[in-house]
Amino acid sequence: MPATIAALGAIACGHPITASAAVEMLQAGGNAFDAAIAAVCTATVVEPVLASLAGGGFLLARPAGGSAQILDFFVQTPRRRLGEASALKAVAADFGTTTQTFHIGAGAIATPGVVAGLFKAHRAFARLPLSELVAPAVAAARDGTEINAFQAGIFDIVRPIYEKTAPYRGVRTGTTLLQPELADTLEGLAREGPELFYQGEIAAALVGLCRDEGGHLNRADLAQYQVIERKPLRFNYRGFSLSTNPPPSAGGVLIRHTLRTLGDDPPTPTGLARALAATDKARMRVLASQGLVTRGTTHISVADSDGNLAAITLSNGEGAGRMIPGTGIMANNMLGEEDINPAGIDRWQPDERLGSMMAPTLATSRQQELILGSGGSNRIRSAIAQVIARRLNALAAGDSDTHNAEASVRAPRLHV
Repeated sequence: MPATIAALGAIACGHPITASAAVEMLQAGGNAFDAAIAAVCTATVVEPVLASLAGGGFLLARPAGGSAQILDFFVQTPRRRLGEASALKAVAADFGTTTQTFHIGAGAIATPGVVAGLFKAHRAFARLPLSELVAPAVAAARDGTEINAFQAGIFDIVRPIYEKTAPYRGVRTGTTLLQPELADTLEGLAREGPELFYQGEIAAALVGLCRDEGGHLNRADLAQYQVIERKPLRFNYRGFSLSTNPPPSAGGVLIRHTLRTLGDDPPTPTGLARALAATDKARMRVLASQGLVTRGTTHISVADSDGNLAAITLSNGEGAGRMIPGTGIMANNMLGEEDINPAGIDRWQPDERLGSMMAPTLATSRQQELILGSGGSNRIRSAIAQVIARRLNALAAGDSDTHNAEASVRAPRLHV
């Protein structure tokens, strides 16, 4: 991911415009959390397949001089289930070397958490008014942004989901994507607060969509959604203290498994392969016992010069192929997916927080602090574990230059 490093802090994210929004907040006197919130809002505009205000995610927050904590604002299953797979549509996504079936439609929509998470983080950690934090996203949505090759490639994979949905119809590299409804929505949220989404007009529009098209969500699902504050999963590895996403999500547990299997030896391809294979066996045991989901994801890390650290990972699944009417927001499709429901499609348990492979992570030592995370579905755990292992190996060899951390990110990786 592109990184911006300056006297005010460091930013890593999935799009240059997302990074620019975060830089703007640091320049305006905001902290890492202001920058991260602005970046999330902008990511929903410029990375629309990977991030949405109707998706879910996790924030790992470490205020300067304080302890790390997790805000879990991932999606919640509805309080009741209506019918069995009646409002789901199967579509095939083309990954080039393989195809995969996803399920979309109103019946795939889980209770969103992103808006609640942003407002919770803003109240707890931020300095700047929310109207200022959403401004870069509003401008990008209203003025339009040019689709780059990476985002166009993502659209190509899930084109059957987005092709018939305005404003994404016909998107290609170089297309200017205009999203005026989303701009209005972001401004409205900054002005009216989360009640607009969970109790007001947006709630009514989402519930109406589900009512008309066989979805499960109702007013109570939205009104009673809560962000969960969790203590991070903590463990030590080669002189670093790590904090990461705890259960019910499995990403952090599996990263710990990989690193502990590697032990204190420098990571070699053979050692990595063995550790990743052992972790994959552990993953299958987890999948047998609980539902997990992470499909299309993006990640944002911000460190400021005061010592505040923020890592946010977001997902909207692949998108439900349904926009919340009048809002410019693509709904998630977290329900009805085969990897969440080993017992069968649409067999989720009511009123439960879904688990995830997403794992925003903090690694600290006397020499250095790493705040990191990744998109990549099942590859999230492999990517994070290998970047940590390689960076710690470099530090053990005497390389304390923080600018060299990028080499640990760009190095070839394995996945099992």
